Amino acid sequence: MGLLDSILRILHQEKTTTRGEGHPSSFPASQAMRQESQQPLEEDGDEMMDEARLIELELDREIQAFYSVLVDTMGSDKLVLQAGKLDALELMRSPKRGDRVLALERIVLENPTLGPAPTDEEIPETLADLSEHVADMMARKNVEDSIEKKVNDKLEQEHQDYVKDIRMQVLKEEKGPTESPQDAEKREKLEKMDKIHLTQSVMELLRPQDFNEIVGQERAVKSLMAKLASPYPQHLLLYGPPGVGKTTAARLVLEAAKKKPLSPFGEDAPFIETDGTTLRWDPRDITNPLLGSVHDPIYQGAQKTLADNGVPEPKPGLVTDAHGGILFIDEIGEMDEMLQNKLLKVLEDKRAYFDSAYYDPTDPKVPPYIKKLFEEGAPADFVLIGATTRDAGHINPALRSRCAEIYFEPLTPAHIVKILHNAAAKLHVQLADGVADLISEYTIEGRKAINILADAYSLALERSGQDKAVAKAIGAAEAAGKSRQEAAAEAFASASLTVEKEDIYEVAQVSRLYQFVTKKAKPTAEQGHIFGLGVAGFLGSVIEIEAVAFPAHTRGKGTVRFNETAGSMAKDSVFNAASVLRKVTGKDIHDYDVHINVIGGGNIDGPSAGTAILSAIVSAVTGRKIRQDVAVTGEISLAGRVRPVGGVFEKAYGAKQAGIRLMVIPEENKKDIPDGLLGLDIRPVKTAEEAFEYIFAPKSPDDTPVEIPPEKPEQDQHHKTAKEAQPLPPSEREPEYV
Repeated sequence: MGLLDSILRILHQEKTTTRGEGHPSSFPASQAMRQESQQPLEEDGDEMMDEARLIELELDREIQAFYSVLVDTMGSDKLVLQAGKLDALELMRSPKRGDRVLALERIVLENPTLGPAPTDEEIPETLADLSEHVADMMARKNVEDSIEKKVNDKLEQEHQDYVKDIRMQVLKEEKGPTESPQDAEKREKLEKMDKIHLTQSVMELLRPQDFNEIVGQERAVKSLMAKLASPYPQHLLLYGPPGVGKTTAARLVLEAAKKKPLSPFGEDAPFIETDGTTLRWDPRDITNPLLGSVHDPIYQGAQKTLADNGVPEPKPGLVTDAHGGILFIDEIGEMDEMLQNKLLKVLEDKRAYFDSAYYDPTDPKVPPYIKKLFEEGAPADFVLIGATTRDAGHINPALRSRCAEIYFEPLTPAHIVKILHNAAAKLHVQLADGVADLISEYTIEGRKAINILADAYSLALERSGQDKAVAKAIGAAEAAGKSRQEAAAEAFASASLTVEKEDIYEVAQVSRLYQFVTKKAKPTAEQGHIFGLGVAGFLGSVIEIEAVAFPAHTRGKGTVRFNETAGSMAKDSVFNAASVLRKVTGKDIHDYDVHINVIGGGNIDGPSAGTAILSAIVSAVTGRKIRQDVAVTGEISLAGRVRPVGGVFEKAYGAKQAGIRLMVIPEENKKDIPDGLLGLDIRPVKTAEEAFEYIFAPKSPDDTPVEIPPEKPEQDQHHKTAKEAQPLPPSEREPEYV
C-alpha cells in the first residue's frame, strides 16, 4: 500500500500543478486541456462547474500523472523507446483520452496487441488496474536499484582495496622490507643463534658414507640394490634388529641406483624419511602429513584470497613430496593400521586424492591448480621402503603382499669389532688391546657400540689432560678462518688419545650396561649340561639346559621335576624325551628321580628344545659327557626323529655370539641356512642317534652312569605281605611330574 500511496501523492501533485501549485508535468497536456485551462472560469458565487466537466478534467490529470510516474521510473528516453516498440508512441500523442490510456496499457503490460481504446466510462476502471501494475513495477525497480547499489558499492570497495594493495606493494618495493622493532629483535636473535655451531654429533660423524662401511649386511645390501636398481623397482619391507644400518643402506642404495643405466630414478630423485610412530590417523581428516589434507577455508587459515572466497586448499603430503623417489618409513610396524590401509590405495593409484564439502567445481573463483588437485589428485608415484624391528605379524597383510621383504642380519662380535675400528679411525683415537672385544660383549647394535666408544673417548680425553690443549688448538684454527667443525677435527686428530678398558668399564657402570652374552662355550665336556637354541624377534640366543638323575627310592616309582616357568610346550618335550630315552638306551625313566632345569627360568615357547632336553636326560642317566662347544635345536618325535623348527638362521647368530663351534640342526632345515655361515660347523641330522654322535664327547673312564640298585632276591618275596606281593598297576608305575 505504500506504493499506492506514492502514486496517489503523484496524482495529487499533478492536480495542483494544473492549478499552478506544483511543478510542471514531464509531458505536456493535450490541446483540449490547454484550451480548457486557458479559459477563465467564471466564478460566480452561486454557480458551480458542471460535474461532468470536472470528472473529465480529473481523468486527464490522472492519465498525465501515470505518464509522470513512468518517466520517473523508466526515464524519458527509455519510455519513448518502449512506446515505439509497442506501437504506443502515436497513441501517447493523441488528443483522445482513450488512446492515451490504451498507450499506457501497452507500455505497462508490454503487449502491443492490446486494443481497442477504452471508453470514457471504462477509463476509471482501467486506470485502477494499471495502478496495481505500476505499483509492482515501482517495487521491482526499487529492489533492482537497491541490489545494483550494493553491487556497485562492493565493486568499488574491492577496487579500492585492490588499488590500496598495489600501492602498498609498490611502496614496499621502493622502500625495501620493513619490520617492527619486535620483529627485528626476533630476527637478530635467530641470526645470533645461527652463528653458534657445535661440533658434529657422533652419529653424524660416524655415519657410513659408502657400502664398505655397512658391516655384516652384504647379502641384504646386494638384494636391496637388485630390487631398487631394476627398471621395475619394487616396494620393500626391511626387517632386522635396531642399529644394523637399514636406513643408511636404503639411502646409499638410492644414490647408487641413480647412476645405474636402467634405473628409473632421476638425479634429483628425493629420499623422504619419516617415522611411523609419529604418523597417526585423524578420523576428521583435518591433518594428514603422510597422505595430505584439505585446509578448511574457515578454520584452518588458507590463503586470504581463498578464505575470502570460501575456497578450500589441498595440502599434499609426504607421498607427493616423494614423487619420483623413495618414501622411507622407519618403524612402519608402529604405524596406525587405518593409515596403512589408506597408504595401500595411494600405492595402487599412484595418486593422492582429496575431498572437501567446501569444494564447488562450478565456482569460477576456484584457481586452476586447486581444481586440478581435486579432480585429478596429486602425483604420488614413488617406491615405498618400510623398516621395522618388529616381526612381520605387525604389518598389514595386504601391504606385505605388495612388497618384497628383506631381512637384515644381526651383528656378531666380529662385526661389532670391525665397526669400532672404523669409528676409531674417524675419531683419530687408538684402542687398547681387548677394548673392541670388550665393547662387543655389551651390545649387538652397531649404533650402541659407537655410543659406548664415544663416551669412553670423552673419558679418555679428560683423563689425558689434553682437553685444554685441544680447546686452544680449536680456537687458533677458528681464528685462522676455519669453521668450528673443521677446527675440532684437526685438533682431535693432533691429540694422541688411547681408550683403555678402564674407560669402558666406567661407561658400563655409569650407564648400567650388562654384558649381552653371559653364556660362554667351553672346550671341555660336562655331564647333564647342554646348550639349546632359541630366538626372540630377530635375535637368537643360547639356552642352558641341565639335568641330574638319581636312583629312585623305589624302583619303578621315580619322579621327574621340571621348571613350571619354562612353559607347557617344553614340558611336552620332557614327556617325549622320557619315551625316547627307553628306545635309545634301554633304560626306564621310572627307575630314576630326574630334575631338569632351564637356567635363567626363561619361557620356551615351542618344541625346538626337545632334542636338547633328551640329550641332557640321556647324559644324566648314562653318565656320558656333552661337548660344551656344541648347540642343538630341533623337535624330538616319539620315534626319535629330529623334526624341523623355525628361526634357524637367527639361532646361528645366537650360537656364534656365545662362542659355539658346532651347531646341530634338523635335516629338513638344511636349506634354510647356508653352509659355513659365520664360520660355524653346521651338522644336519635326521634322528636322535645321529645327533648324539656330535653332541656327546667320546666315552672315557670318567663317565659315571647312575647305578640302579638290583632287585631283591626271589626268596625275599616270602616275607612280603600279600598286598606288597601284588604287581604294581600301570597307573602307579607312571613317574610323578612336578
